[in-house]
Amino acid sequence: MRWGDVDWSNGRLTVHRPKTEHHPGGGPRVTPLYHELHRYLDEMWQDAADGEEFVITRCRGANANLRTQLERNLRRAGLKPRPKLSRNLRVTRQTELTESYPVHVVTSWIGNNAAIVAKHYLQVTEEHFGVALARTKRRKTRRSKPAQIVAKNRTPRASRNKKPRFFRGLRHLAVCCKLVQCPLKDSNLEPSD
Repeated sequence: MRWGDVDWSNGRLTVHRPKTEHHPGGGPRVTPLYHELHRYLDEMWQDAADGEEFVITRCRGANANLRTQLERNLRRAGLKPRPKLSRNLRVTRQTELTESYPVHVVTSWIGNNAAIVAKHYLQVTEEHFGVALARTKRRKTRRSKPAQIVAKNRTPRASRNKKPRFFRGLRHLAVCCKLVQCPLKDSNLEPSD
């Protein structure tokens, strides 16, 4: 990356892809100058010698292994490097960006496509579980206690509506008898021989 690739005024960064530049659409891509990166680039810019072309001046040889150097620096900082470090960094950033931006925008910035992202990049994080738990707790506190007590004492709707037809017929007859108010004598209740 060269200092000419940093567009400070528009907040953009041009990323060259020598590995894929010979493929269609594999040329440079433009990404935002993310606030996490901006601070460090600004410090490096202040410390850069006049006329310096490259952002990173060390480890520029053909046999330089940036991963090895990064792992060494992580160990010095007391951190344990993760396996497949470069891929894990990319996966983490892809997941973070997809939380805030549409997938087509993120794939343009990162330089992959939605099918690859869905299959290999997006991951479930502890933050996802935290958000889900917080939403569940909010819903529980919004419920009122009386509604919960009434709901516990109610007969489920399905069992209330499943009375035999015989009982529904009797209910109809009972209503009719109340309307008619016919007096019955004991003799009328006995079957006739």
